[in-house]
Amino acid sequence: MKRETREGQSAGALFALPCACQNLRRATRAVTRIYDQGLRRAGLEITQFGLLTALATTGEANQKRLSAGFAMDSTTLTRTLGLLLKQGWIRVRRGDDRRERMFSLTGAGKRKLAEAQPHWEQAERTLQQQLGNAGWKSMKQVVSRVTEAAAAV
Repeated sequence: MKRETREGQSAGALFALPCACQNLRRATRAVTRIYDQGLRRAGLEITQFGLLTALATTGEANQKRLSAGFAMDSTTLTRTLGLLLKQGWIRVRRGDDRRERMFSLTGAGKRKLAEAQPHWEQAERTLQQQLGNAGWKSMKQVVSRVTEAAAAV
C-alpha cells in the first residue's frame, strides 16, 4: 500500500536522483514543508523561526555570524532579517565597526518565538515519529557530518 504525503502525492512517486545535492535539496524541501505548515499557525516560516531561535540563544549576533552559523548566503539572510525587522521582532544597532550591524530579539520577538514554539515542537514530533528513534538519531548524525564536510570544501 502506498503512503500518501501531506499534499496527497504518493511517497512511491519519488524517483532516483543522480547526485547527493539533488537528493538533499528534495529532502530539505519535503522537511521544510512539514515545519512551515506547522509554523504558519504562528505566522512564521522555518527560516524566520531559526533566526529568532539563534538570536534568543546568542543574545546578539552580527550578520556575518548568522550567515556562517546557518551556512546561508547573505542575500537570503538580508531579506529574512529585513522581514523580521519590519515585524518588530528584532532590532539592529551599529557594532564597534561602523559597518557592522548587531541584531537582537525585541520583546515582541520573544513573544513570537514563544507562540511558535509548540508548533515547531509538533513538527519535530511528526518527523521523528515518521523516522522512528533510530532513524531520527541517524539522520541528525548524518546531516551534521554532511554539513561539516560540505562547509570544509
